[in-house]
Amino acid sequence: MRNIGAGMIAFPLFFQVGYFRAAPQQGVLQATMRIEVDAKRWQWLPDLREFFAYRDLFLVLAYRDLQVRYAQTFLGIVWAMVQPAATLLVMTLVFGRAVGVDTSGLPYPLFAITGISAWTYFAFVMKESGGSLIASQEMVRKIYFPRLLVPVSKSAVGITDLLVALIFMVILFVYYGIKPETHIILAMLYLLGIMISALGVGIWVSALTIRYRDLQHVVPFAIQIGLFVTPVAYTAGTVTQDLPNWMQALYFLNPMAGLIEGYRWCLIGVGDPGGWCWLSFVSSAVLLFTSFIYFRSMERVVADLI
Repeated sequence: MRNIGAGMIAFPLFFQVGYFRAAPQQGVLQATMRIEVDAKRWQWLPDLREFFAYRDLFLVLAYRDLQVRYAQTFLGIVWAMVQPAATLLVMTLVFGRAVGVDTSGLPYPLFAITGISAWTYFAFVMKESGGSLIASQEMVRKIYFPRLLVPVSKSAVGITDLLVALIFMVILFVYYGIKPETHIILAMLYLLGIMISALGVGIWVSALTIRYRDLQHVVPFAIQIGLFVTPVAYTAGTVTQDLPNWMQALYFLNPMAGLIEGYRWCLIGVGDPGGWCWLSFVSSAVLLFTSFIYFRSMERVVADLI
């Protein structure tokens, strides 16, 4: 008997159909079908094996978003450089010259770009992931695939903005003739925490936006407020030095507060990564873990609500 194909096709209601074989001596196609219905198959955390099986779709979604973002634009990918450059210019004028933020003797543009590089990535993922499922509603309604691929693909696209901001940072290091700190290798740990925090918030917002469409209007406002309450343009100590312990703990529950503070310390030695910074790591992990659970609970009904 010659085997002309074997496979498993996954459907939203967890039906599995497969094992198709041909019998050439009879000249007809014989099919052996196995249907499995398992009401307990739902998992409260994403299935990594299923996610890996759809890795090609993940790459296609990320590439599509990246391509559409700069399609038919005059400057193309140069637009990715405009945002951090404009933000750096405004912060230098306001916080560097007008306010006079203490940078421990370092040039303010170099001080600020360390925070801007991290915040730019976080803001992009939070904003783009928020409406990602609604933007892909036609695909979500028609075919089955792990819905988590949609918001997660936005975090991959955001790496472009992060790389551009890091290039700005390298240029400023060279321009001012300043060498990074010896513990710069630890910056990767804080950068990983920033990515986890951005992904957790992005998944939360994408799932909540399905049920509460008003969040699409709240997210841009929240990003603007977050830019000023997070130590991007100043050190965390500027805010927390005279606060009681419980208010300091509350401040560092903002995951980006401790992560940006530690990230800056690893690069230029300014700021204090100790103290309450561990709360930001815990907050990031909790955000990601709970976002997976809530997204999975919404995934079963997303096609009906979207």
